[in-house]
Amino acid sequence: MTVGDIAFDALTEEEVIAHVRAALDRGEGGRILTPNVDITLRAAEARGFLDDASLVVADGMPLLWAARLAGTPLPERVAGSSLIWTLSRGAGLDGRSAFLIGGTPGTSAGPTLAAGCPGLRIAGHVSPPFGFEHTDFYAELCARVREAKPDIVYVGLGFPKQEHVIDRLRPELPGAWFVGCGASVQFVAGELRRAPRWMQRSGLEWTHRLLSEPRRLAGRYLMHDLPFAIRLLSSAVRNRA
Repeated sequence: MTVGDIAFDALTEEEVIAHVRAALDRGEGGRILTPNVDITLRAAEARGFLDDASLVVADGMPLLWAARLAGTPLPERVAGSSLIWTLSRGAGLDGRSAFLIGGTPGTSAGPTLAAGCPGLRIAGHVSPPFGFEHTDFYAELCARVREAKPDIVYVGLGFPKQEHVIDRLRPELPGAWFVGCGASVQFVAGELRRAPRWMQRSGLEWTHRLLSEPRRLAGRYLMHDLPFAIRLLSSAVRNRA
């Protein structure tokens, strides 16, 4: 199903997890992209990442609304901040390992994730300093992930930085699955609090994020993402008519 300029896989979260577990059993790696409204707005910038993705699932209620209005509904929202838990629980059942990239140094994302996902092994956790991609630390980060040989790598650095990191790591770990997961590592560590479930379901999670980090997110959400979401919904209605 296409929303904006992005073709999404019509999969439930449970189906995504089953797909990844089966692929890992076959020794096949891959990449999951979870575009939200912001990434959909920047589809041209994301094109290379989208073309490389094994699965593209919608992380944003406005995307589901637009798909439904267009007559091509998607089954459900698959958010990276949810997938980091559910996919890790599935991986734990198979005794798999995960590597975390992101968050603030010294946080407990790894132990917290392992505690909530029995059987999951934490292969490592690196919290890169700001601007690391322009320093020697980048090569050190890649070396640590490569040497750990994880089954799943969660990269929570925000778009598009996290996708560039995945681009660099994928050839070195062809049997691993990579997930660009934004603030998910911070959610796991308790650095940020995710919106209540009712806000997630009603499409208001963005307001919770905005109130949590107004200085960083106000310009993006109010000046770019919100107007784009309105245009996206209006276009879906016009096309359906």
